[in-house]
Amino acid sequence: MNPLKHILVATDLSPHARNAAERAAYLSNAQQASLDLLYVANPAPFERLKQLVAPDDDLLKRVLASAVERTRALAALLFQRYNISAGVQVASGSVITEITRVVQDKRSDLLVCGAKGQSVARRLLLGSTVQKMLNHMPCPLLVVKPAPRDAYRTVLVPVDFSAVSLRAIKLAKAIAPQAEIILLHVYEAPFEGSVRFAHIDHDTLTHYRNVIRKDAQAQLAALSKAAGMADARQILVHGDPGWRIAEQEQELECDLIVVGKQGASALEELLVGSVTKHVLNESQCDVLVAP
Repeated sequence: MNPLKHILVATDLSPHARNAAERAAYLSNAQQASLDLLYVANPAPFERLKQLVAPDDDLLKRVLASAVERTRALAALLFQRYNISAGVQVASGSVITEITRVVQDKRSDLLVCGAKGQSVARRLLLGSTVQKMLNHMPCPLLVVKPAPRDAYRTVLVPVDFSAVSLRAIKLAKAIAPQAEIILLHVYEAPFEGSVRFAHIDHDTLTHYRNVIRKDAQAQLAALSKAAGMADARQILVHGDPGWRIAEQEQELECDLIVVGKQGASALEELLVGSVTKHVLNESQCDVLVAP
């Protein structure tokens, strides 16, 4: 993957969204990519409120005017701290539609957003927005959690040997070219639960699991070589992928997880989709989702 050329930040102007804007500015500076800030107001609730409370008051117009002022203030902060001149865009309409439109218009290489909103209602909305963006994925999506302090240093890339895994590795290298990239595969023998219910003895189950592990180890080595990372640290663990990824993040002190959106088949897409959601919810560090 080539270096980033354009980064778009979808912001709701909350403190967590500011973390996202600062991380985007850091990446923009490091990769000499252009940067835009986008705030989208959904007009529906304002129109309803106007009907109920203030028929003669254009609430949406006032909200958009305030959003322009606050987004410009955020851009000024980014210039002061990171010497990055960010463009400012404010729009009304469907949040997903507007974000997708700007991503396409700007040919963005990366979409960045915060993990939480500024209230319970906003958290639910932003969570819904992130979920919907995952379903559309016009470009890679970076969900930022803590405030950025430095470049990414330790990046965890969970892989399942699908084509998406190779794209995730390339994306990790592009986003964090100086970081240590660790490849992780979490395996669970197919039908392992059914085998337990069949009262298979422990030695047979252990042998069955070892065969699966050996095959996974060979595939992990082959994937690493194909990605040009034959010397990268490779970790193979048994268990539930979502929980194991979260455990490894903590043990390895990772500051970024790069995970693919889907697997190689419809069944894997459902599985990996649930794993991606779990990682987004449980991780302490930033999460980058590769389409």
